[in-house]
Amino acid sequence: MSESLSSAIPPWPGTYALVLSAGVRSSVDIGKLGTLPLLPGFYLYIGSAFGFGGLKARLAHHGKIATRPHWHIDYLRPKTSLESIWYSCDAKKREHLWAEVASEMPGATVLLARFGASDCSCVAHLFYFEQILRDACFKEILFLRSPDHGPIRKAAGGSLADSLR
Repeated sequence: MSESLSSAIPPWPGTYALVLSAGVRSSVDIGKLGTLPLLPGFYLYIGSAFGFGGLKARLAHHGKIATRPHWHIDYLRPKTSLESIWYSCDAKKREHLWAEVASEMPGATVLLARFGASDCSCVAHLFYFEQILRDACFKEILFLRSPDHGPIRKAAGGSLADSLR
């Protein structure tokens, strides 16, 4: 993650989505989980950051390539580009809601069940899309499902865009 992008993300707890892209067909060994077929297109990974350092610390981790993978996403990051980050500083834990919403987006496909979801009952927290992701579609479904949800912000290209809500 660029230094300016890292400084734009607050150290508060919250929920986030990494928008990743892959340009070539490949596969990725995801530790004990199995092998993820990597297809050209876009990936949406849903996570939360309610521990020490909040969103800033977690997203700084995801912005780098981990030398020793800890989370499932750490195995995927070396083969993808980080296009943008959607995040919310909503104090309510919304990770599972975001994963449900992502699964309802047009074109969403789960390529490896349980990816990012080994500690919950979600099908997965990683979704593949052949076409570029539109944050407006995600927000529309999310706010219909949860009208009291806090604002969602988008960070991309080293800067923080205005609130998307």
